[in-house]
Amino acid sequence: MSSPIKTRLADLDDSLFVPRELSWLSFNSRVLQEAADEKAPEVQRLRYLGIFSNNLDEFFRVRVAEVLRLISMSSGGTRQSAKELLAAIQAEVVSQQHDFEGVYASVMKALQARRIHMINERQLEPNQAEFVQDYFNKTVLPELDPILFAEGSPIPVLNDESLYLAVEINTKKKQRVAVVEVPTDRMNRFVEIPRRKGNSGRVFIALDNVIRACLPQMFRGVLNIGSTSAYCFKFSRDAELELDVGIMESLIEKMASSLKQRQKADAVRFVYDAQMPSSLRDFLASKFSLGRYDSLIPGGRYHNSKDFIAFPRLGPRYLELRPLPNVPVSRIDESDNILSAIRAKDVLLYYPYHSFDYLIDLLKTAAVDPDVDSIKICLYRVASESRVVDALLNAVHNGKRVLAVVELAARFDEQANIHWAQRLTEGGIEVKFGVPGLKVHSKLLLIQRRENGQQRFYTHVGSGNFNEKTARLYTDFSLMTYDQDLGREVYDVFDFLRYNYRRPQYKHLLVSPHSSRSGLEKMIDTEIANARKGLRAAMTLKCNNLVDRELAMKLYEASNAGVEIRLIIRGMCSLQPGVKGISENIEAISIVDRYLEHPRVYVFYNAGEPRYYIGSADLMTRNLDYRVEVLCPIYDPDARMMIQDILDMQWHDNVKARVLDRAQSNESVPRRVKSAAIRSQESIHSYLSTGKKPRIPRSNMLLPPKQRKKGKKD
Repeated sequence: MSSPIKTRLADLDDSLFVPRELSWLSFNSRVLQEAADEKAPEVQRLRYLGIFSNNLDEFFRVRVAEVLRLISMSSGGTRQSAKELLAAIQAEVVSQQHDFEGVYASVMKALQARRIHMINERQLEPNQAEFVQDYFNKTVLPELDPILFAEGSPIPVLNDESLYLAVEINTKKKQRVAVVEVPTDRMNRFVEIPRRKGNSGRVFIALDNVIRACLPQMFRGVLNIGSTSAYCFKFSRDAELELDVGIMESLIEKMASSLKQRQKADAVRFVYDAQMPSSLRDFLASKFSLGRYDSLIPGGRYHNSKDFIAFPRLGPRYLELRPLPNVPVSRIDESDNILSAIRAKDVLLYYPYHSFDYLIDLLKTAAVDPDVDSIKICLYRVASESRVVDALLNAVHNGKRVLAVVELAARFDEQANIHWAQRLTEGGIEVKFGVPGLKVHSKLLLIQRRENGQQRFYTHVGSGNFNEKTARLYTDFSLMTYDQDLGREVYDVFDFLRYNYRRPQYKHLLVSPHSSRSGLEKMIDTEIANARKGLRAAMTLKCNNLVDRELAMKLYEASNAGVEIRLIIRGMCSLQPGVKGISENIEAISIVDRYLEHPRVYVFYNAGEPRYYIGSADLMTRNLDYRVEVLCPIYDPDARMMIQDILDMQWHDNVKARVLDRAQSNESVPRRVKSAAIRSQESIHSYLSTGKKPRIPRSNMLLPPKQRKKGKKD
């Protein structure tokens, strides 16, 4: 018998699903809301502007590029739909760019009130102009390589996402055009210069304005220059890699070749100073073969605002968010070593509240323990100065067998991972590149140790990468367990990664592409069945993105059956909550705060015996069907309670949470009269430090599994 909800939806168009690209832009709008918050510290607001800009760069390189490929490769209704989507994207981006400029002006004004000034080359006083000229000649000029356009000369290949100045040069003979890259990859974008005489405070000038102030010198006296003017612009290129190149090449050679091709990929966005003369803009668009579907987006005088992420730290604490100190884990700190702590009881860490040093300690302990035989690990993204890699190499030096599964196709980290793969191999580590056609995205570590004549497993399953840098910026769960059943199944995952023809059977783990989808759907079906029996039924799903339509349809079905569904989604959410007759029992929020919310946690009420899973898989088709992902059950009662308490605090956040609704309005979660302000990321730090939670309603996962009254919600 077919589901009535599926039958009904089969007759509808796509109006029940938000296009993922527009949902992603809605997420970035939430980031911009944080930059606009006048209660936030001023430099922190500036950093949010940087995050917004950085996000938008990746959006065009990945999401918009995909839409453009669809337009070029499809026909008929599909092509028309893609064209309409592109138009909607471009309209929303232009609107957000306008909002960005307003927020930027507001932040600059707020900084000035703190006596922090950003000035341009036209505002320099004599002492400042002298400093800038000297700085340019000694520091900047040696880094500049201007390119003069000439008739018949080949078009230069410009670097993706680099900042450029288009320079108009008026000479006595004719007008010429040059481009020059602003060398922010080698120099700080923001240069501190002397303050104005008689004034206090600190003064900064952008590197591009330093160049503007000294444009004639850039051409080293070889042109008879009458006047010059310069305008910022940059490209975003398609970031998709084509790996099907030459069957005899190694995977590393294929990846290196594809990375070179990426530098010449089609442009998907051209962002430029709105004050750029139309003749110059058209000249550049022609030179770089920008088509009618490419996004030409005007903006303010400055671009590559992602550089604000690295704006100089100025000292006073009130200018930025006060750091939250790491919370010690006394069970580990007081044990003989971390392996004995894990043997005694599961360890659940929550970064960055807990220190990533505990994971480093686990690796370093395994590296020197004489009874440890082998270490297996999945590496997706690692830090540029990786202590994880150092520990693995040390393990080899101490006679351990080490297997590292390195994902070469980790987007934008491909070059770094080629380097790590080569370094690991040279260090004696067995390196595997996973499964053809499947990205290995799981966050697994398996330590095998001899104990009483047997091989025993110490297992790590997490939601975040083995990366000490991002572990300070992203929230993530990290489970360390001595559960031998889980250890054996993680062993089977590594066995599959080495011998792809094997298909292990998992009783505990949910593993993509084998069992994640079916396992999640089975647990949703259980909630649906319980709801139809009149029992309480509920689930809480926390992840980065929910865009898989099959799962969204299943959640619509569950809502229609009476299942209470809570969604905590950081980024894209194609599902539309609160639609009458379809998703009335679905509520969704998103939290944007000092840390990037990154965990994937799935909780199902299960008639009063909740099931908890953490891991690496988002609710996206790629994660469920085309990647190697692992979701791990949490069995330890204390770990389950910790997860539930954290989810409850996030659900009741009324400071940084936004409501996800059909209109994509991003309204703040309403705060009840006389209710306390709950900022979940800070409440969680207090909870992990003291064990005390803020006053919030009792968790819906801890309510008794009683029969529901007909016609009423629990």
